[in-house]
Amino acid sequence: MSQWTVAHRAFAVEAYFANNNSVNVARRKFCSHFDIRRLNDGPSNQLIWAWVKKFRKTGSVQNKPRAGPSTSVTSPENAELVRREILQNPRKSIRKIAASTGVKKTSVHKIIRKQLKFHPYKLQVTQQLKEDDFIKRKNYAEVILERFSTPTRLCNIFFSDEAHFHIGGYVNKQNMRYWSAYNPKEIHERPLHCPKTTVWCAISGNGIIGPYFFGRGETVNAERYCAMLDNFFIPELHQHVSYNNRTHFQQDGATAHTARVTMTKVKELFPGKLISRFGDIPWPPRSPDLSPCDFFLWGYLKSRVYSDSPSTIQALQANIEREIAAISPELCKRVFTNMKERLQECAQREGRHLSGVIFKKIKSALFFCNMINK
Repeated sequence: MSQWTVAHRAFAVEAYFANNNSVNVARRKFCSHFDIRRLNDGPSNQLIWAWVKKFRKTGSVQNKPRAGPSTSVTSPENAELVRREILQNPRKSIRKIAASTGVKKTSVHKIIRKQLKFHPYKLQVTQQLKEDDFIKRKNYAEVILERFSTPTRLCNIFFSDEAHFHIGGYVNKQNMRYWSAYNPKEIHERPLHCPKTTVWCAISGNGIIGPYFFGRGETVNAERYCAMLDNFFIPELHQHVSYNNRTHFQQDGATAHTARVTMTKVKELFPGKLISRFGDIPWPPRSPDLSPCDFFLWGYLKSRVYSDSPSTIQALQANIEREIAAISPELCKRVFTNMKERLQECAQREGRHLSGVIFKKIKSALFFCNMINK
């Protein structure tokens, strides 16, 4: 029998006291009285002894009634308290809301999710657009979609950029939430003042050229940028399997990229095939959401190179080299598929910021890469 009634327990306790406080005799009497043939099918010695101790302590063998599910913890009054706390400070954690309202943490979570229908939105970092940026972004998206209509042609563009990697420092958006009934799409800025390395890469749908590390503490000016092109990028490009006379090159409007000496060099290298400010295809300003370096590569690397907390620039650079080498051409193709969707979205939205859905589509590529690395 899986559960013993109060009558069963009372008989066992009475048998125990009536037979010189013997658990063994009480057990045999119990099985005989309730016609239980096998001793092992009756209550164990330990269970009978527990009933006896309970009787001595409380004067009863009956269990206390269990409290049913409480509805008061998620009452309208508590829901209103939680709502007010969130309205005052949407960044407040569930633990702090529970402490300030006196409502249990699990109940606060239920109220937020089920009653208030709030969701923990992540911060989305974007650049502020000016009015004349919209038409430039729209025109750029339409030109790229028209000229590079096939995946093969689109993947033959090398998008380039530099990024700073600081020792032990980057904004961890995974641990930052903003509770609200709608996505506020808030921008978070945070200055970083610690040792850093400046990395340059060029990514296409067929692979990555890089990384190239500028000297520690060096500002990327036109002279150093041209030296990088001559000594690193051009030799690597000519050895790349996907390089041909239709390969295009993209760079943003940074001063080092658009200086006269730089533009002369890259236009000679990519005649009629330069995507840049003052280039053959104008690059729209303030558009990191359209560059694979910005919307994929730098964020992906920064999510991985800090896993072992590198304490020196050399260790950080070694991590960057390792993680870039692990990025497969198939992942790059998935990134460029996402970029095409971004261009389509940009054209449809008249050059305005992309919707939140488009940012989630790259997660499938990241998941695919993680599966390959395992």
